[in-house]
Amino acid sequence: MVIPTYNRAKDIKRCLDSLVAQTFRDFEALVCDDGSTDETAQVVSPYKSVLDLTYHWNENFGGPARPRNIGLRLARGTYVALLDSDDWWAPRKLAESVRRLDAGADLVYHDMFVVRSSRQRLHWHRRRTRELAEPVFDDLLRHGNVLSNSSVVVRREILLGVGGFSEDPSLIAWEDYDAWLRISRVTERFERLGETLGYYWTGGGNISSPQRLIGNIERFNEIYVTTDAGASIRTPPAWCCYALGRAYYQLGNYSAVVPQLQQALVAGLPAAKYPQVLLMAAISYLRLLRGSARDTSARSGIQ
Repeated sequence: MVIPTYNRAKDIKRCLDSLVAQTFRDFEALVCDDGSTDETAQVVSPYKSVLDLTYHWNENFGGPARPRNIGLRLARGTYVALLDSDDWWAPRKLAESVRRLDAGADLVYHDMFVVRSSRQRLHWHRRRTRELAEPVFDDLLRHGNVLSNSSVVVRREILLGVGGFSEDPSLIAWEDYDAWLRISRVTERFERLGETLGYYWTGGGNISSPQRLIGNIERFNEIYVTTDAGASIRTPPAWCCYALGRAYYQLGNYSAVVPQLQQALVAGLPAAKYPQVLLMAAISYLRLLRGSARDTSARSGIQ
């Protein structure tokens, strides 16, 4: 498997411990360091005696795409498992993934438990996936990314064949989604495993932010909606508009929230999202009214 990392000395141990605990043992681990300046190398070193593990340090790129590509090129196996250094797996993760790939799947994925604190012992909230309908490209395009990177195991030749992960800086934080879209153009054999076989860390250090999300969605629409001759849609899908509305809400840009949420509803947003839409729209409208009232009072000299 390929494990990109950057300054994760405090987190990578639980990741590597989960590899030691795997019931499937015939694998190599490639830890590809994107220029860490902490003690990551020292934390990784002892695992070389218990795992087929190599550690590669390279100059900082600023995102996981380049270290993933380095690992992809160095890998020797038929399948490549992807694992972020702050996430970790259940012991049967590789065994179940390999079993389904050997049976004919080209890419497998599964739900991940969400972990918010190192003190958390009970896990119930999941980062949920779903079965993808064919054509998979259209499903991913219309409904967004449902594959957690650290859940994916894919045939190496397929991932290499589509060019690996894009190193375009404007794709940082969604280069995995871009890769799934490109893979879905060459195979429909995406298979979801029914078990929750991994743990997704949200306790700090993630590279996502509302500002980055806005830029990512604008770039997604540019690549896959407005300029892609093979795309099945020509306007932003509902999930894009909803995500933009949430991002603007988090940034306090309330005048931009309602138009995006309205567009999401028009584009076919699932009914399950309606309560969040109504709440964000109502709060945004009230805060805009409050701001307008303050402006009017200031202009009138009313204190």
